Amino acid sequence: MLTDIQIAQNAEMKHIREIAAQIGLTENDIDYYGKYKAKISQEAIKRLESEKDGKLILVTAINPTPAGEGKTTTTVGIGQAMGKLGKKALIALREPSLGPVMGVKGGAAGGGYAQVVPMEDINLHFTGDMHAITSAHNLLAALLDNHIKQGNELDIDTTSIVFKRVLDMNDRALRNIVVGLGGKINGVPREDGFMITVASEVMAILCLASDFTDLKERLGKIIVAYDNSGKPVTASMLNAAGAMALILKDAINPNLVQTLENTPCLMHGGPFANIAHGCNSLRATKLALKLADYVITEAGFGADLGAEKFLDIKCRVGGLNPNAVVVVATVRALKYNGGVAKADLKAENMDALKRGISNLGKHVENMKKYGVPVIVAINAFDTDTQAEKQFIMDYCDSIGVKACFSDVFAKGGEGGIDLAQTICNTVDSVESNFAPIYDVNLSIKDKILAIAKEIYGADSVSYTSKANKKIAKLEELGLDKVPVCMAKTQYSLSDDASLLGAPKGFGITVKDVNISNGAGFVVALTGDIMTMPGLPKVPAANNIDITDDGEITGLF
Repeated sequence: MLTDIQIAQNAEMKHIREIAAQIGLTENDIDYYGKYKAKISQEAIKRLESEKDGKLILVTAINPTPAGEGKTTTTVGIGQAMGKLGKKALIALREPSLGPVMGVKGGAAGGGYAQVVPMEDINLHFTGDMHAITSAHNLLAALLDNHIKQGNELDIDTTSIVFKRVLDMNDRALRNIVVGLGGKINGVPREDGFMITVASEVMAILCLASDFTDLKERLGKIIVAYDNSGKPVTASMLNAAGAMALILKDAINPNLVQTLENTPCLMHGGPFANIAHGCNSLRATKLALKLADYVITEAGFGADLGAEKFLDIKCRVGGLNPNAVVVVATVRALKYNGGVAKADLKAENMDALKRGISNLGKHVENMKKYGVPVIVAINAFDTDTQAEKQFIMDYCDSIGVKACFSDVFAKGGEGGIDLAQTICNTVDSVESNFAPIYDVNLSIKDKILAIAKEIYGADSVSYTSKANKKIAKLEELGLDKVPVCMAKTQYSLSDDASLLGAPKGFGITVKDVNISNGAGFVVALTGDIMTMPGLPKVPAANNIDITDDGEITGLF
């Protein structure tokens, strides 16, 4: 079989004006970024606000493993399959970050014959949204340091600055740095650091803002530091919000692309799910619902992270009511959760599958708690045996959930017909009674405990003294009645990456708590999670190249 990039390079793409026309948009509704990419204009978004909403389907997964689960591939495949069924479907995805593309994870445009194209552009600079977010974020950081250098009228405590700089690359050397060295002319020396762009509060704000006015208001609420009396200093106090919004004037509009089978796809925003809220932009999702009868979107990593945040943060903020949740799993990943080494996953191992399937069971149980119909999608591999397949189908039947095998990686939309038809039948006939898992007006600790117990299966939550002090400060400032965004390892339901399956009898430790005041949520950091990833020993970048005639190789 051809590689992902070879398949993408052989794709017969339609001009983006034709893709726009499929969903009722004219050339006046889009701004071209070449022949195969476009942004949808603010005027078109406003015009469509009164249209009826389609059905919203969230695609999530079990905890990710080195064996791969294929969540984005499945999302794309479902959209393509619905097209083959004659349904008016639209996909809504996140944009990739250059950090993972050049690191270990690779791109985020799907795989095999279920990809979004132009894959190379999407995984590189795309329409410049990531760079705009990076620039807007770092403008605020520069204005903060300049204010301190120019007399510090706001009496900022330089030891209480909480706003780091960002870069869209994995670079562990920048996690902790010192700025302002080199004498008085270069500013005030202080400790600082970098996060990856997709962990930026500006990214979260862009993805949760309802319109341009809301964007500016949220940007102005960003807390960058505290003054010497302990009061918060915001971006609006530094007169930064207007210029930041200007930098984001194009980035706020959703991007339109297509799949290998010319299914329309809105791809916009890209916060990580293990350190941010892990969902594409609210604007793109709400616009998609106006343009299609079925909208298939995804949330990052496993259901304990991306799906929980989609349901408890994004849906709450945007007033969304999802009609179904699809949980993706693979035979190989379930055997990995049962203790099989990656090198041995191709061999049939029923005992390991029986142990590891508890991970799928827990995620299905969790999603049902939100009152939304749940469907299991088993992403097929040619090494799956009939006994393994039958065991999963019987297990899903025993827990009262429909399951379908999907072969969209190898067959494109044709390989997802059964899954797509099952989803359509479900959302058209079964009522969703969606409700978030916790009351936003609970205390911060009660909200964290609700997530830890209901979603992770933890017995308890403990806090470092640092986290306790931060929580007390937020409560004192009245900043506690907001959703909680958990920063946690993606590899386990717990905060310990080595605990696979569905662990029991464990506690989680909250090491730090921060407020994303503009985004409108509290971030609780657990385990060893870091907001600036590092590169592996052999980064993907080592194998990426471009030929003399401009052909890209090694991108995946």
